[in-house]
Amino acid sequence: MHIETPKNKINKSAKEVFEFLIDLQNFEKLMPENIDKFEVINEDRFLFALKGMPQIVLQRQEQTPNDKIVLGAASDKLPFTLTADIKALDNESCEVVLNFNGEFNAMMAMMIKSPITNFMGTLSKNLGNL
Repeated sequence: MHIETPKNKINKSAKEVFEFLIDLQNFEKLMPENIDKFEVINEDRFLFALKGMPQIVLQRQEQTPNDKIVLGAASDKLPFTLTADIKALDNESCEVVLNFNGEFNAMMAMMIKSPITNFMGTLSKNLGNL
């Protein structure tokens, strides 16, 4: 299953956005209002839970300075990645596209597609409000 947010223009440099995203504590600022729990476990891992949903632990898997950050599920139960692709437009702005990629059976994909699409949209919108 692949979900991609529309390009989001941010009035910050690619470097500023990248540095914001590699500090995992900042993801709490991007979370939806219905967040129930957020905790940084270590410099590469954090967990969060939205009301009525199970806890999810994300771990930094890859990063390319000022260009890309890949977070992946720390559990094999729901294998997925969340990627932020950052493209500099000039010295003071950039575009960010968030991509969700996961392998789920058809029933699971049907159940989680809408909540994940909404979640990704909220992350993107909140990132644009930096």
